[in-house]
Amino acid sequence: MNPKEPQALDIRERLREVVAAAQDRKAMDLRILHVDEVSDFTEYFLICSGTSDRQVQAIAEAVQEKLRSDKVRPLGVEGFRHGSWILIDYGDFVVHIFDEEIRSYYGLERLWADGSDVTETFVQ
Repeated sequence: MNPKEPQALDIRERLREVVAAAQDRKAMDLRILHVDEVSDFTEYFLICSGTSDRQVQAIAEAVQEKLRSDKVRPLGVEGFRHGSWILIDYGDFVVHIFDEEIRSYYGLERLWADGSDVTETFVQ
């Protein structure tokens, strides 16, 4: 590692920054699931909701902007144009931002119920 390069944020610090960015945009019902034991593609899911497509997009923009300022870029972003369910993949964690109705329909918390809810560790 080049000693002049800034230290990369660890996953917990990045998750805390994502939580703060989402909360700044009034994300609702924020949940963080530790899915490392039941998933082979990521360690955490951050799941939250917005009341409209525009709010869902604003939350996604805030998350990406915050991590971009730390020089962290997503591996992929899906669903931004429609705004009812935006997925942002950061490798170690995946951010799911839903319209309330779509979130209820898909029920990711139920699908990944074998993961541990660690929300209290990250949400103040």
